Amino acid sequence: MSDQRRIVLTGCSRGLGEAMTAGFVEAGHTVFGCARSVEAIASLAERFPAPHRFDVVDVTSDEGVREWAVQVIAEGGPPDLLINNAAVVNTNAPLWEVSADDFSHVIDVNIKGVNNVLRAFLPAMIEAGRGIVVNFSSGWGRSVSSKVAPYCATKWAIEGLTQALARDLPAGLAAVPLNPGIINTDLLQSCLGAGASHFPTTDAWAKSAVPYLLSLDTSDNGRPLSVPV
Repeated sequence: MSDQRRIVLTGCSRGLGEAMTAGFVEAGHTVFGCARSVEAIASLAERFPAPHRFDVVDVTSDEGVREWAVQVIAEGGPPDLLINNAAVVNTNAPLWEVSADDFSHVIDVNIKGVNNVLRAFLPAMIEAGRGIVVNFSSGWGRSVSSKVAPYCATKWAIEGLTQALARDLPAGLAAVPLNPGIINTDLLQSCLGAGASHFPTTDAWAKSAVPYLLSLDTSDNGRPLSVPV
C-alpha cells in the first residue's frame, strides 16, 4: 500500500466526518466523501478541490450508493480505507414512545446504509486484494443508555455485523468496529444537551483519531477497537 491513501468516508460534511476529512487531507491523503446536504458538499468541494471528491449521496439508497461507488472506483481504483461514519440518533424517548418512522429511519441509516456501502465497495477491494474497512460503532454499541434504545440497537448491530464480516474477508483485507469515544457533536448534544460541552471537540478528537485510523492494518481484523483518549 502506498503512503498516500484513497479514503472513502460517509457522513463527511459535519461532526466527526468533517474533522476527519480535514485531517486526512492535511496528512496528504485523498478523500472521497459523501453526505446528504447539497450546501455542505459544495462547501467541502470548494475547501478541498480535486483530487478530492465530494458527492451528495443518501446511504439509505442502494442505487445511489452503487452509482457513487462506480464513479469513485473509476477514478483510480477501490479505497485503501473505507470508513462508514454516517449515522443518526432517534429523538430522545423511551422505546415505546419512539415512532415507527423514527425507529425505521435510524435502522435504515445506521445499519442498512452501512451494508449498502459495503456491498458497493467491497467487491473491488477484494479483487484488488487489499483494504481496511472501519465501521463506526459507539460506546452505546458496547453499553446502553436510556431514551436512545434504537440508536444503541444499531450500534450493537454494527459490532456484530463487522466482526462477522471480518470472518468472511480474504487475506489482505480487514474489518474493524471502532468506538470513536465521546465527542461534542450535534448527535451528542441531542442526547445530553449542554452536558456535551464537557467532552472534546471534533477537531481535538481528530488529532488522535486520524493517525490512529491510518495505523490500522490486517492484524486488527475483527477486533473491537476504540480511538485512544
